[in-house]
Amino acid sequence: MARDYAGRCPVSPVRNTWLVAAAILLAAQGIGAQKVRVDEEVEAYPTESVDLRCQFIDGGGKTKLTQVSWIWEPIDGQRDNIAVYHPIYGHSFPNLSFKDRVAFLHNSLENPSIKISNLRMSDAGRYTCEYATYPSGNEQGTTTLIMLAKPKNSANVVTVQAGSKSVVVAQCEAADGKPAATIKWLASVGGNHSTTTTNGPDGTVTVRSDYRLVPTPADNGREVTCMVDQRTQDQPWVNSVKLSVEYPPSVSIDGYDNNWYVGRSGAVLLCVANANPAPTTVTWTAASGSLPDTVMVDGNKLMVRKVDDAVNTTFICEVKNKYGASRHQITTIVNEKRQITPGPSTGAVIGGILGALVFIGVIIGIILFIRKRQEDGEAPPKHKPPPPVKAGSSTEMLNKPSEPPTATETAPLSPGEVYYEPTGGEPVTNLDDETTGALNGGAPPVLDDSAKYDNINELKDHAADGHHGNDLDSSNREPPAANIARGESFVSPAMYV
Repeated sequence: MARDYAGRCPVSPVRNTWLVAAAILLAAQGIGAQKVRVDEEVEAYPTESVDLRCQFIDGGGKTKLTQVSWIWEPIDGQRDNIAVYHPIYGHSFPNLSFKDRVAFLHNSLENPSIKISNLRMSDAGRYTCEYATYPSGNEQGTTTLIMLAKPKNSANVVTVQAGSKSVVVAQCEAADGKPAATIKWLASVGGNHSTTTTNGPDGTVTVRSDYRLVPTPADNGREVTCMVDQRTQDQPWVNSVKLSVEYPPSVSIDGYDNNWYVGRSGAVLLCVANANPAPTTVTWTAASGSLPDTVMVDGNKLMVRKVDDAVNTTFICEVKNKYGASRHQITTIVNEKRQITPGPSTGAVIGGILGALVFIGVIIGIILFIRKRQEDGEAPPKHKPPPPVKAGSSTEMLNKPSEPPTATETAPLSPGEVYYEPTGGEPVTNLDDETTGALNGGAPPVLDDSAKYDNINELKDHAADGHHGNDLDSSNREPPAANIARGESFVSPAMYV
């Protein structure tokens, strides 16, 4: 029914605002009504001193103070007067446990603060400053005294034997601390830990943590780290311990190089044992019986003064500690002559060097070839190209009688072709290559009749006869080449006269 009413009549925002304001006003009145001013909480350490302050605030001055008392509550339900002050009768300390340890700082009802000296952990609790007043009755304020204690931290290793069961290998403890400490482990051995807490009679707490794992010989000497964190410490307390795992010995023999030959001196065998605790005894024997006369033993070392056939045998090393014994043996073979360990083949070394040189030569050759190609591509042409020719210049120049063309100014001739100067000069024969025209300035080859003749003289005779019109067919003659000025480019066919 109340739910239905709330649904029908919802609370308005204005009403909510008035409710909040009323709550704040009531709280302010409660604070204003508090006439005894004290500290809410105080922290202290054993053997130190602490001041518990108390002051009566009377704004109107209408309250009459009669007496003030300090009441100690170590636990709920237990109240003990430890200090009383009366303006006429003075002060009193009725609790014997605080005798000579508590005193008023001011002989005044308005400020009855006290000092407690030589604090104990058992002094923790609530302390109430209570006034007997008129006409309002009793007024009081309560302070909580928190006793702190720095823990006594320690970490130690537990020696164990290697086995197949999980056991405690290290312990960490934070004793007699308040509040209780927190313990963590930092390790790389893959174990786990368990923590127990014990409360002391004076309110302190002891925290203990055990680190466990299945120990193996490989775990011996590894580190685990205990870290203790507690309120009274500026920073975590850290301590590392090395695990101690005991196990029977394992043995090996070193020093034999497969090169014991007759006459060799200073051959040595070493018996290497891995054990914890250290081996108590190391014994050398030979499979053939007693050790040869040339052998000398010094602890784990067997020395052969001079190798002979007597040491062509099997040597046995046996090691013991409190957890057991272990042995290892090795067979030595004596050769007649010293065996020289082959080094790298001389041929292989020389071949490697030659191969490297050939490789370097190939690289250099490739570089030079690339550079040569680049230089050839960038160099100017070996033959000068023919000069350009102007359009119509050939006919015009042919009509100039005062400037007859010369052999060097005529168009390129075919190989073996003869050209006569119009002024009656000596004939000029083209000696260029008939296929490429390399000697003719790079011009392409032209019509060539020189193949009909065996030599240059015959060519000249034939040309002279042709001049008189006896042999040459007029249909095969072509007009004479134009006179080409320098700077012009024109390629004309051969001109026959």
